[in-house]
Amino acid sequence: MSDYLFSVFLGIVEGLTEFLPVSSTAHLRIVEAIAGTNLTSEYWKAYSVIIQLGAILAVAWLFWQRLWNFARTFPRGSEGKHNLFTHPLTLIMVAFVCTAGPAYLLNKKIGDNLENLWIIGAALIIGGIVMWVVDRIFTRVTINRTEDMSIYNAITIGIVQIASAVFPGTSRSMATIAAGQVCGMSRSAALEFSFFVSIPTMIAACGYKLITAIKLFRQEPAAWSTGGTGNAWLTLAIGFVVSFIVAALVVKWFTAWVRHHGFVPFAIYRIVLGVGLLVWAWQTNQ
Repeated sequence: MSDYLFSVFLGIVEGLTEFLPVSSTAHLRIVEAIAGTNLTSEYWKAYSVIIQLGAILAVAWLFWQRLWNFARTFPRGSEGKHNLFTHPLTLIMVAFVCTAGPAYLLNKKIGDNLENLWIIGAALIIGGIVMWVVDRIFTRVTINRTEDMSIYNAITIGIVQIASAVFPGTSRSMATIAAGQVCGMSRSAALEFSFFVSIPTMIAACGYKLITAIKLFRQEPAAWSTGGTGNAWLTLAIGFVVSFIVAALVVKWFTAWVRHHGFVPFAIYRIVLGVGLLVWAWQTNQ
């Protein structure tokens, strides 16, 4: 398979899984491992993070009116009941800061874990169990909108989200949604906040990886390579664009799904996939 066709496939996988609570990072690493991609390659590590920005921009595009309204009414809010510390934009940034700081300090550990299929498999299973339990137990809803959240809710979600950064397979979406439900948020509200907080979180992560990639390309041009015959930057661009298109379609579908269904089917899928991955890792000694 050519690098360009492979990138189209990875872009589809990323777009399908970025906002579903099943871990896009885990799926990308699984596909890359099955395809025989060098999991220690700096290029493919960066690729897996950077194409996520395509999916994130799809959210910004779909929710631009909500986001613009937040910005337009800052800090009092459209209902005039907020202040600098309770406005939705503040809450989004609080959750982001609570995640970004520790994630930056743990960057080396995160990179190592991206290579470890055992950690990814275990995180899929544990995350699936947690999501299943939370969706069944925490059914009392006190928060129906992002506007009704408190700064304590944002801090809780931000801290929990650290696990998804350190342990690939946990799923940033799963961690955010489950933490939101524990805080009393409805499924729709938790999902919406998950979308919103993903924007600064992934822009920062992708920006950092992109800067690192550019520095690496300048210092060691040979290291910034797909390992095949395709142009590294064009391969990355293809995955980026495809992930944007597919993610936009998935977000529309998932938003409608959550209004009438729970997250249990995704929890079951995670557990089955995680068990299968552990068995495969054991058989192949990866």
